Amino acid sequence: MRNLLAAVNPDGSNQIQLTPGGGGSDSTFSNLSSIRVSGLVSGAITLALVVAAVIFFFMLVIGGIRWILSGGDKGQTEAARSQITAALIGLVIVFAAWAIATLIGNLFGLGNIFGGQLALPTFTGK
Repeated sequence: MRNLLAAVNPDGSNQIQLTPGGGGSDSTFSNLSSIRVSGLVSGAITLALVVAAVIFFFMLVIGGIRWILSGGDKGQTEAARSQITAALIGLVIVFAAWAIATLIGNLFGLGNIFGGQLALPTFTGK
């Protein structure tokens, strides 16, 4: 064990530095102390919304492909139509949830929970 530590630390000390990046100010993990729960929640909500939107988009595309490939069969066409309808309803629900969360965040003075402020259009009267 002593030989292993000597190979790790040439000065012969028994301490091993486990600080990522050597502990300097340019360390990859030096900004971990600035992470807050609100930032994690915001990131999780944003990730969930993006994943849901992508899933519903692919459901829509697959429903369209199923409709094209149905070949006029009434049962397959109806199944494809119901899949497209479900995908569109899901997409509307996802974006409605985003709009409601943004609105509630702005109404209670929390700002946009997705990282920025909601920019309302203004009329300058020129």
